[in-house]
Amino acid sequence: MRLLKVEPWGTAKLYLLSSAIWFVVGTTLGGIDATHLIAPELLGNIPFLVFSRLRPMHTNTVIFGFIGTSLMGAGFYLIPVMARTTLYSERLGKLSLWVWNLSILTGNILLGLGYSQSREYAEWVWPVDIGILTAFALIFANYLGTTLRRKEKMLYVSTWYLFAALVFTWCFYFFGNAVWNPRTGSLVGLADANLAWFYGHGIIGLFMTPLAVAVAYYVVPIVCRTPLYSHSLSMIGFWSVLVLYSHIGAHHIIQTPIPTWLKVVAITGSLSMFLPVATVVINLWLTMRGRLGILHANLAGKFVFAGLVWYALTCIAGPLQSLPSVQRVTHLNNFVIAHAHLGVLGFSGSIGLAGIWLIIPRIAGRPIYQRRLVDIQHWFLIFGLTAFHLILSTAGLVQGNSWLNGEAIYRTLPMTHIYMVLRLFAGLFIIAAAYTGLYALLRTMYWPGSIKEGSP
Repeated sequence: MRLLKVEPWGTAKLYLLSSAIWFVVGTTLGGIDATHLIAPELLGNIPFLVFSRLRPMHTNTVIFGFIGTSLMGAGFYLIPVMARTTLYSERLGKLSLWVWNLSILTGNILLGLGYSQSREYAEWVWPVDIGILTAFALIFANYLGTTLRRKEKMLYVSTWYLFAALVFTWCFYFFGNAVWNPRTGSLVGLADANLAWFYGHGIIGLFMTPLAVAVAYYVVPIVCRTPLYSHSLSMIGFWSVLVLYSHIGAHHIIQTPIPTWLKVVAITGSLSMFLPVATVVINLWLTMRGRLGILHANLAGKFVFAGLVWYALTCIAGPLQSLPSVQRVTHLNNFVIAHAHLGVLGFSGSIGLAGIWLIIPRIAGRPIYQRRLVDIQHWFLIFGLTAFHLILSTAGLVQGNSWLNGEAIYRTLPMTHIYMVLRLFAGLFIIAAAYTGLYALLRTMYWPGSIKEGSP
């Protein structure tokens, strides 16, 4: 079959291309959705485009379509290279890609038609869940088959993170979507709230984070042309994130009547996340010490550096937001939305793009078409996300303090309208980054034309 054609690096190439396409789709959906917060009647209440349907289409497309696809696609390059062998099966790899892409596409179409489990980050209905779990299993089998026939004895830390992400995410996804209950994909009452945030935070911390850290641990030493500063630190970070992250999701519902011990565990675990984050950031920053010029001269290096800065900022703010005294102001408002975009697009998204721009020139056998375009994408993303975060953080503080002082919600809406306008303006830069990157990627892979600029 042509769809499963065997070609060198074919799986990695198609995963990374799919990711760039999903980036465009996800950000476009987000841009349309942002208009609802300014002018709710602008699109005339077309069912497929109402806020309640577009919002989960946007979030799931960005998380699974853009970020998940780019980082797992990078794994199809990293694991064979680190193992000093070829991919176990290109056919299996492409099969996993089509199952994955078809599941995401089907899930979004069904969301647009109104079919949803109505649970954050777990909105896709049961048949889609089965497709996603099947894709994870196929990817894992291919990674494992490649690793088992490796010629390199040592398993580099990136391999550990890639495998951990797949194993833990499969379990989180299965339980978080209550796959054993196909009719609703949920439990009942407060038990479901616990399960939903056990899953919701797991998707952030045990799906996107390990995959992004795996790519960062590969890109930084390669670009800086120096060994990783400390293998021991990388192992401390690996095991500590697996031990600490799985039980912190309840800090999103500490205002509810969940058991006090669960609140304490969630807050304590959240604050303890400083340990794995610090080990990753310190280890990589010491690896690049004295070589920032080399790092920033490389396109992938630029994106990784930006991602690590976002990672540090996200993981300083995140644990602090778990404190009840802070949540009194920040909970259930735009402050949390700002934080989520910083972690998802800023950290994982930037590193996903780093993987694309490191790997594609190598497997395409040619330099990037117009390096300037990728520089533009980088700065569009930096400016857009920075503005987005500052705008929504300010809006959240306005909302939180107003509610704390007894204002009704309808009184706060006029206060935040200008911030929603500015949010859309900032979001346009993120959308432009997605389109710019896709154009540069397509030209590099298929229509290189006359390339006047050197490789990254």
